[in-house]
Amino acid sequence: MIEAYFLQLEQVIQEFPNCRFVTITKKSYNTKQGYISGSIIFETNNRLDFVEVKHSDVKQKIKYRYQYMDENQQMIFRYDNAPHHHDIETFPHHKHEREDIKVSPEPTLHQILLEIALLQR
Repeated sequence: MIEAYFLQLEQVIQEFPNCRFVTITKKSYNTKQGYISGSIIFETNNRLDFVEVKHSDVKQKIKYRYQYMDENQQMIFRYDNAPHHHDIETFPHHKHEREDIKVSPEPTLHQILLEIALLQR
């Protein structure tokens, strides 16, 4: 069920102690499909904005974007599955790092938060 998936994501966020402020928006399309978006402000004033469109019966997300920015709102990285980099081995999944496009499997929110925690050390 989609509500259980949303709850799981909220629990993942609560596990990370360096999150200073969190806003989350959820919309259920039906019992199995929904949309969740949010912003997390970290103690460093860096920010993660994320969006997931999910069907709870399918492992992969329908759509996602995780954009991590510094305190000046300059992108540090972004993961997404927008179908615009056909030459990437993991198409449509990829990672933007400043001007570079990199191969990337579909990440989880937990993996994104771990990557951010390592960058903040």
